[in-house]
Amino acid sequence: MSTELILSAVTLIGLAALIPCLMVATVVFGPRSRGKIKNEAYESGIGPVIGSVDQKFSVKFYLLAILFLIFDIEAVFMYPWAVIVRELGWFGFFEMVTFMVLLLAGLIYILKKGVLNWR
Repeated sequence: MSTELILSAVTLIGLAALIPCLMVATVVFGPRSRGKIKNEAYESGIGPVIGSVDQKFSVKFYLLAILFLIFDIEAVFMYPWAVIVRELGWFGFFEMVTFMVLLLAGLIYILKKGVLNWR
């Protein structure tokens, strides 16, 4: 092994040990604030919480979040394709068209099922 590799490994291990130690030190030696305001649910100046704090979210909210992630990941797949589209030629173009058609079919399916309707 070369000395550069050993030095890099030691530096990485040192940083991996130093960063958590610094985080713990800030908690142990940092300023402390105790009092009634610190124990409140919010420190933004808003008064006591009105209503139940145990509110349930609709399942449609989570479904919408998952659909957003799916179509967001689709955009992630399109960036590398856009970079090398000229090298891929027509085969790469038709592969992306197939990918987009499949995603469009999925979007049409969820629209027909009424997944995005909030009523």
